[in-house]
Amino acid sequence: MEIIRVNTPRGLELKGAMWGDNSMDTVVIIMSGICSNVFQNDLLVAAGELLSANNIACIAGHAMDAFSFIAYSDFSTGKQKNTGVVNDDFSLVYEDTEAYVKYAKELRFKNIVLAGHSLGSNKIINYLGNTDDNLVDYFIVSSPVDLAYWFKVMPGVQECIKLAEKFVSEGRGKDILPILFGGFSPMCADTVLGFYNAFNLKNCPVISGEGETNSLNSIKVNGAFVIGEKDSLTEGDPKGFMEKINSYCKHPEKNRVIVVPDASHIFYGKHREYAETLLDCVVNHFMPAVV
Repeated sequence: MEIIRVNTPRGLELKGAMWGDNSMDTVVIIMSGICSNVFQNDLLVAAGELLSANNIACIAGHAMDAFSFIAYSDFSTGKQKNTGVVNDDFSLVYEDTEAYVKYAKELRFKNIVLAGHSLGSNKIINYLGNTDDNLVDYFIVSSPVDLAYWFKVMPGVQECIKLAEKFVSEGRGKDILPILFGGFSPMCADTVLGFYNAFNLKNCPVISGEGETNSLNSIKVNGAFVIGEKDSLTEGDPKGFMEKINSYCKHPEKNRVIVVPDASHIFYGKHREYAETLLDCVVNHFMPAVV
């Protein structure tokens, strides 16, 4: 694994990670979800290692705030853990995703697969449905979220929103809230409100009905939708959840819907199975190019 640096048009340098190199024909770019990077999400590492071992390069696309975590002691395990996405601007996810795609193009990969996990999937849907470029050949959407539904079921979200609004009204938008957003992440008040109001990420509204589906309908390439059999953010029907999302695409019959047995939203304990699913998708789509 090599740490890469990807520049955005606004001048911010994103730090990603790469397995393999541009001597390989195909690259899979995986945009990570919230609170996710290669040092604390083994899903990304498992995918990168398996793909590169099979002559397919892999890039983990970290978000703007993938590394500003807060360390804490987990007394149940006796170990230090990191969590949080303290400062981020969710209005810029298109720009960040585009930066990784163009980085791969500059490296002259013949085939570019754009993938995402969790909120990273919503990011790539936003990019694919709004870009005028034709740089991506295939997509893999994994565990996307109906964001409005997510806000309703995650613990303490409404309490965080009210507190964030109070902080901002007092000129304290950069201050970190004293409670975890969604029960899992420290965030400053500005980030909380930016996340909550990120309409550009509300592109899978198949449970809540709150959002838009034009991005899905505007995607120009075919791909795959991957979900864990025990994904808890699908109202008890992971396969149906993904089939509904796929139904908004121009040619849903040309896309694959894949359910990974016994896997959760984050594929805990099933990282190898997730990586094998990505590999299968790529090999089946680019058979002449990768064998």
